[in-house]
Amino acid sequence: MDKSRIIVVGGGAAGLTAAIMGARAGAPVLLLEKKDQLGKKLMITGKGRCNVTNAANDVEEIIANLPGNGRFLYGALRAFDHRQTMRFFEEELRLPLKVERGNRVFPESDRAADVVDAMAREMKRLKVDVQTGVSVTAVELDEDGRVAGVRTRQGTKIPGRAVIIATGGSTYPGTGSTGDGYRMAADLGLHVTTLRPSLVPLIAQEDWVKELQGLALKNVRVTLWDPKGKKLGEEFGEMLFTHFGLSGPIVLSLSKKATNYWEKRGKEREPLTVKINLKPALTPEQLDARIQRDFQEYLRKQYKNALGDLLPKSLIPVVIRLSKIDEDKFVHQITRQERHQLLETLTGMTVTVIGHRPMSEAIVTAGGVDIKEIDPKTMASKGVPGLFFAGEVVDVDGYTGGFNLQAAWSMGYVAGRAAAKLVNTPAGGV
Repeated sequence: MDKSRIIVVGGGAAGLTAAIMGARAGAPVLLLEKKDQLGKKLMITGKGRCNVTNAANDVEEIIANLPGNGRFLYGALRAFDHRQTMRFFEEELRLPLKVERGNRVFPESDRAADVVDAMAREMKRLKVDVQTGVSVTAVELDEDGRVAGVRTRQGTKIPGRAVIIATGGSTYPGTGSTGDGYRMAADLGLHVTTLRPSLVPLIAQEDWVKELQGLALKNVRVTLWDPKGKKLGEEFGEMLFTHFGLSGPIVLSLSKKATNYWEKRGKEREPLTVKINLKPALTPEQLDARIQRDFQEYLRKQYKNALGDLLPKSLIPVVIRLSKIDEDKFVHQITRQERHQLLETLTGMTVTVIGHRPMSEAIVTAGGVDIKEIDPKTMASKGVPGLFFAGEVVDVDGYTGGFNLQAAWSMGYVAGRAAAKLVNTPAGGV
C-alpha cells in the first residue's frame, strides 16, 4: 500500500484527466471507478460521438458559455484551455479531431468510445492503477484533519495522501453519477449548493405537442418569456418535439434560464412561454411574400394541401389549427387577415412550459460543492488538506457545445498536477 499516492475517485472526464496529469507529474496514482468500465457517461455524450470541446475564439468565450460560475475557472482554463485540450487529444493521444457547426469539436471517428480508449491507453502507459467496480463512500482523515485515504462500500480503507473527488453530478445515474461526491463533501462539513437539473428537456402544457413527437426542426429561433412578458433567453439552431414537450440543443440551453427562474421562486412552477420562429431567416415581409408565392401556385387547392413546400408534413395539421383557418377552405378564398394569422403562427408558435423533466434526464447538474470551498488555482479544498475536486461535482455548469466537458478537462488538469505536487513534496505543502 502506497500512502503517498493520489487516489482519484471517479473515472469520467475529470477523473481520467486528473489521473493522467497526476501520473505525468511523477506521482503514483490509483483511480477508483464504481461502475464496471471507465467513462460510461463520456460514452453517451454528444449522442455517442463525444463533443470533446468547443473551438472558441478565446477563453472569454468559453467562460461566457459557462454561466454557472464560469469565472471561477478562469485560472484553470488559462492553464489548460480548449486549444490545449485539442492538442492533448490529437498530438499526445493520437486521436484525430474535427470541428463542426457551432465550433463543436468531435473525434473524427464519431465514436465517444475512442476518447475513453485513448485516455485508458495513456493511463496504462503511465502505470496508473485502475480499479473498476469499487464504490467509495467516504474520505478518511488523520488526527490532524488531513486526507489519509478513502473508505469503500465494503468497509475497506485505502490509504492515500491526496484524494481527488471527480464523481460527476446526479444526472444519468445509470452511468454512476448518483451524487456520491456531494455526500462525501457534506460529510466533511463542506457546503454543497442546491442541486437542480441544467440542460434538461421541458414539459409542455399543450396536447398538440405530443402529435409532433420525434419531429426535429433545424435553423429555428426559440425565445423564452416569463409571465410578465420579459424575455429570459433566445437561441437559434435545432430543437426536438417529444411526447412530453420540448428538447434538443437550443431547448436544453434555454432550460437553464427556466430552471434558474423557478429556483428563485422556490417550489413554484409558474408557466413560462416558449415562442418558436419556424422561419427566422426571413423578415415578416419576406415570409409574407413567400406565402403569397406558394398560395399563387396552389390557388385552387384547399388550404390543407397548400403548405407542403413551407413545412414538414407532420407539422402542417398543427399549424393549420393554430392559424385558425378552415383547412378545407380554398387558397383563393383566404383573406389577407387570415394570411397574417398564418404568418404569426409561423413566426411565433407558442408553447406553454409548465416544468422540466427529472434530474435523471438532465445532461448536467447545476449546483454542487460550493466554489467558495475550493482554491481555483489548485482545485484543492480550503478546509481539508489533501482533498481536491474536479468536474461536475463542483458548482460550475454551462451550455451545450462542448463547454461542460472543457470545464471537466481543465479542472482535472489543475487538480491532478496540484495533487501530484502535494504527494511529491515531503513537507506536504502545495
